[in-house]
Amino acid sequence: MTKPSSDRLEDGRLLAAMRRTLTIEINALEALSDGLDSRAADAVRLIAGLKGRVICAGVGKSGHVARKIAATLASTGTPAQYVHPAEASHGDLGMITPDDCVLALSKSGETRELGDMIAYCRRFGVPLIAMTAGADSTLAKGSDILLLQPNAQEACGETRAPTSSTTMAMAYGDALAVALIEARGFTAQDFARYHPGGALGSALARVEDLMHGGETMPIIASGASMGDALIEMSTKGFGCIGVRAEDGTLAGIVTDGDLRRNMSANLTSQPVDQVMTRFPMTVEPDTLASEALRRMTAGSRKITQLFVCEAEGKPVGLLHIHDLLRAGVS
Repeated sequence: MTKPSSDRLEDGRLLAAMRRTLTIEINALEALSDGLDSRAADAVRLIAGLKGRVICAGVGKSGHVARKIAATLASTGTPAQYVHPAEASHGDLGMITPDDCVLALSKSGETRELGDMIAYCRRFGVPLIAMTAGADSTLAKGSDILLLQPNAQEACGETRAPTSSTTMAMAYGDALAVALIEARGFTAQDFARYHPGGALGSALARVEDLMHGGETMPIIASGASMGDALIEMSTKGFGCIGVRAEDGTLAGIVTDGDLRRNMSANLTSQPVDQVMTRFPMTVEPDTLASEALRRMTAGSRKITQLFVCEAEGKPVGLLHIHDLLRAGVS
């Protein structure tokens, strides 16, 4: 390979090539958007009504895109997996059932390895969605729904390596996934179920996922003595205790700060109701953990614990700021 000359490595020429690439691909995406028709909506309805999975298939660069589409669909509530067409011809066709549909990608629509998969779909009544620029291709003619891509210019000129075409296919897959999200009413809480790890998981975590409930929750009945309250506080180790009213609602909270403000020789004999802070800040179980952290740290607040209460005010758990920090909530 010939080493590029210095003038070919100048910023101006390199940035011009990159901007030209982006412009060509933007134009391709605009053409794709303008060409969307009822067949795209038909594909969304078909997938939304499936009992099984979306089997994504493609070879080469189309295969990489198909894998990404399968991953995006699966993470947004549509069961999907990638099956390599060549492997399908050697036994993996058995993975595809009549409850599934196949989403096959090929720019030309004449990818030889897809032949057996197309024939299998026709023989066993498996719906086939074709994503191709070949309107009269074998893949298009064998499909139940044709998602036709514009035969747009590739960004790399003479080499014609897949660039604009793969960008369009990737974007088309995203468009299908988002339309399916809206069709199913898929929520952030649903999304969190499939993304429990990493920064995304912590950002979507709910208070109920992190709180201490049941026997671990520090709680005592209204009217109890501070002596009993101190024993419960020490046993549970959260530096606070909730006070439950006769109707089951949270009447107040006793924190370390309350103890310091009420320190006296007869503290342990006082009723807990005289020491507690009434009407403490609370949070509901389905609140995002990030929102709970914001409330605890907003302005000059230094709240380290929040009681978690149901809509009617009954405590079901305790959330400590250390729980949020351990989970990576920010």
